[in-house]
Amino acid sequence: MTAPNETGYDLWLRYRHIDDGRRSAELRGAATELVVAGDSPTSRAARDELATALAAMLGTQIPIVPKPSRDGAIIVGTVASGLVGSLPLAANARREGTGGFVVRSTSVNGHRAIVVASTNDVGAMYGAFALLRAIQTNAPLANLSIADHPRVKLRMLDHWDNLDRSVERGYAGRSLWEWSKLPDTLSSRYHDYARANASIGINAVALTNVNANARVLTPDYLAKVAALAGVFRAYGIQIFLTARFSAPIELGGLKTADPLDPAVRAWWASRAHEIYRFIPDFGGFLVKANSEGQPGPQDYRRSHADGANMLADALQPHGGVVIWRAFVYSNEVPTDRIKQAYDEFKPLDGQFHENVLIQVKNGPLDFQPREPFSPLFGAMQHTPLAMEFQITKEYLGQDTHLVYLGAEWEEVLKSDTYARGKGSTVARVIDSSLTNTARTAMAGVSNVGTDTNWTGSQFNQANWYAFGRLAWNPELSSRDIADEWIRMTFSNDPTVVRTIEHIMMVSREAVVNYMTPLGLAHIMATNHHYGPGPWVSNAGRPDWSPTYYHRADTLGIGFDRTPSGSDAVEQYFSPLRERFANIDSTPENLLLWFHHVPWTYRLHSGQTLWDGLVAHYSAGVDTVRAMRREWQSVKPAIDAERFAQVDSFLVIQEHEAKWWRDAAVDYFQQFSRMPIPARYEPPAHPLSFYLELRCPLDRDKPRCPPIY
Repeated sequence: MTAPNETGYDLWLRYRHIDDGRRSAELRGAATELVVAGDSPTSRAARDELATALAAMLGTQIPIVPKPSRDGAIIVGTVASGLVGSLPLAANARREGTGGFVVRSTSVNGHRAIVVASTNDVGAMYGAFALLRAIQTNAPLANLSIADHPRVKLRMLDHWDNLDRSVERGYAGRSLWEWSKLPDTLSSRYHDYARANASIGINAVALTNVNANARVLTPDYLAKVAALAGVFRAYGIQIFLTARFSAPIELGGLKTADPLDPAVRAWWASRAHEIYRFIPDFGGFLVKANSEGQPGPQDYRRSHADGANMLADALQPHGGVVIWRAFVYSNEVPTDRIKQAYDEFKPLDGQFHENVLIQVKNGPLDFQPREPFSPLFGAMQHTPLAMEFQITKEYLGQDTHLVYLGAEWEEVLKSDTYARGKGSTVARVIDSSLTNTARTAMAGVSNVGTDTNWTGSQFNQANWYAFGRLAWNPELSSRDIADEWIRMTFSNDPTVVRTIEHIMMVSREAVVNYMTPLGLAHIMATNHHYGPGPWVSNAGRPDWSPTYYHRADTLGIGFDRTPSGSDAVEQYFSPLRERFANIDSTPENLLLWFHHVPWTYRLHSGQTLWDGLVAHYSAGVDTVRAMRREWQSVKPAIDAERFAQVDSFLVIQEHEAKWWRDAAVDYFQQFSRMPIPARYEPPAHPLSFYLELRCPLDRDKPRCPPIY
């Protein structure tokens, strides 16, 4: 039987009719009626989600009743309600804390029931979504026993959306926020967007680009933001805005934005008061300052702490927080670019106010296919650090290449910083179990837009999903998350799940291999970052040029970051600094990140560096070819529309993986002066062909003309 076509709009909240008779009977017996305590907007949202989902999966409406009357009730409520508070599991719900919940099969007044309990309405809603996840993924319902709570307090999507509805590094259409229609007209997508976020525990959204426009802080826009907040509030989502540091000049008519100037401080305090008048539960400011030309406190010879604390003082009376990005670097500083954030922020550790978090990218460079973790994690032990991941794949094929980022993020989170000895993982820094800071946060640069499927491709949805799940619990397995997403998005058939899971789990290493193997980084074409450009050396400043990072010459390739080079290894704790400083103990997947390596250096495989580089590039292409074959094998189980889109993108990915391999091998061979081993495909074209290739054809959704 052919599956009906789907656009992907429903994401992982598809709630398709259960055709399996045994499973349908199990659910019918477990869901005969629905009881939801309370009538808050959040309680109503949980009730409506459960009622809609159960009706869709069973093909019949489930009665909503004030109290359970028979076997099979699903009961949702807070421990403060009379409905749940008297049950023995209420104490367990209290132990899970704010946002936590318990989902348990139990007996209520002699009747079998499934109870969802929490200390607050938002936690009960999260529990309702957890129950639906269990149903969708075929978990047995007779003995459900789930107790969970968020390990990270602030779980945020950062939208790099501009007020003209363009999206910086966005590959899924225009911005969701229809500013010209707000506040009077609310798109139904706002509601569905909030549902999707709540289902994976995301509780904060920064609406606007970190390259900020001060106009969003004006009353006209605040009224529009307040309308969005009104939609999101029921789903436990706070709104944040990006604050342009020069706003007192641009909006307030002041002559300075010096954070120590009394008039500037008064202006921000007044502006904060006005924002909270529009949005009483406003979360706070996300700030990019003194980075890539953005204004900031250093314009006035003040520190990042001076700037962040000034904004923190303005927000503090209202309970707001400042999230200050640590993505700072300058071409006027002669230091290795990857060292600059550490050099600027480590000396400020302990100087930030209590309501300031420093948001650090996962690696010290810029969302590359593979980087070591940023050395700031672990180094700043008196300042809460927020993790910043990029969900939108700026450097990883954008909307067309299938790359599951859960595997990359798990690698980062499990990395050991050794800040307090072995076991001091990045995840333990983020959730504060290592540093014991009061505030915790994880942010993801959103990949959401107005495309019907939300994210530009079906599999990019998995990265949104994985981010939310890892922000909830940084210790989760990316494989387990993939398993959940596949079952909710495509099928519970074991063969389909196993096949798609394998595609997803090999996809990240494939892109590393065909783009930046063995620790190479930032060799993408400049500006749009789509396709290879290792030859670019004139990007306007050295640290935007790929040649700055790979440093290939006739002696070898790679950036020397040992004590004899830039000494970036010094920023890591022992034993990492010694491990990274030694060419023989450096992990080979980071070899060229830390070392300038001779072409004839022998890898662990026994191959020379040159032969190994060619082997990795070729393996990346081979993996994508295998991914295409595996996707073809599940065709009978996938609806035609979604199958065709994924298949067409895999065709593009295979072509472009070959483009990457051939262009990079052609380019680097002129330095190695060594032959391509006979067992590998030679490049299809000479280097001159790739140098002349102009890409992309479409600024918003880069594509290149077929070249094979």
